[in-house]
This record gives sequence, structure tokens and C-alpha cells, in this order.
Amino acid sequence: MQYIIPALIFAVLTAAMLKKQPVYEQFIGGAEDGLKMLARIIPPIIAVITAVYMMRASGLLAWLLGLISPATDFIGIPPEVMPLVIIRPLSGSGAVGVLSDILNRYGADSDIGKIASVICGSTETTFYCLCVYFSMTRVKNNLKVIPCALLGDITGIVVGTLLIKLFNF
Repeated sequence: MQYIIPALIFAVLTAAMLKKQPVYEQFIGGAEDGLKMLARIIPPIIAVITAVYMMRASGLLAWLLGLISPATDFIGIPPEVMPLVIIRPLSGSGAVGVLSDILNRYGADSDIGKIASVICGSTETTFYCLCVYFSMTRVKNNLKVIPCALLGDITGIVVGTLLIKLFNF
């Protein structure tokens, strides 16, 4: 298992030499393209991360949780996982931090831990992905994508919660 990456590198270099490709020049060109792409996607990433921390610090997160709690109580989503529901579409690393806290507090085999794990597995960092993808593709008319993406996240949250509660996976 430990030799897979070196073997893959060796195979790529051997194939490039057999085809008489300028391996070093192609590597440098790829690295240059990667840095250009990084320069284009860093500002949206910083904006999303800043928004997440501002949400937490300002109390907006707590306000949003209070606003949607009647609907989530009806569905049966535990209030303990609601910070994860709010953070997950914005930040993957923030969601992992919240998930880790939930698992440490309630355990991975508890209903709360299972529901939190399913939410992380069945949803996407929607706004982060949209920022990165739209900044790379220069898409300007993206208003129809956001509701559809959020509907997918909500579906994953609701169906995941119901499956855990109904079948006790």
C-alpha cells in the first residue's frame, strides 16, 4: 500500500519519457496555472469564512436557530444538531468542528450523533462551492442555482433525520 504513490509517479514519468514529453516544463506550466486559479478563488473563500465567523460572533446563528425551530421541532430534528445545519452550507471546516463537538458531547452511536453524521454526509458546503465554481467559471446569473442547491441540502437533512428516527440505523 505504501508504494502506490511512488509507483504512480514512476509510471507517469516513464510514460512521459517514452512519449518524449517535456515533463519538467509541463509540470512548471501546471503549477503556474494552479497558482493563477488559486489567486482567483482565494477572495471568495475568505469572504465565506469571514461570513461564518461573523454569523457566530454576532448572534445571527442563534437568531436563525430560533426562527426555524418550530419547523425543525415538527420534523424531529434535534436542536443539538441545528448549529451544524446552519454552518454546513457555509463552511466545511466549520461543520467538521461542530460535528466533532457533537460527537464528543453525545457520542457517535447516539441518535444525535448519527443524525449529525448523516447531515454532514448528505449535504454540501453549498455557498463555498458556489463561490469557488462561479468565480472560476465567471457565471453571473446564478440566482436559480442557490434555491435548488439549498433545497437539495434541506432534502438531505430531512430525509436523513427521518431515516435515522424511523429505522434506528
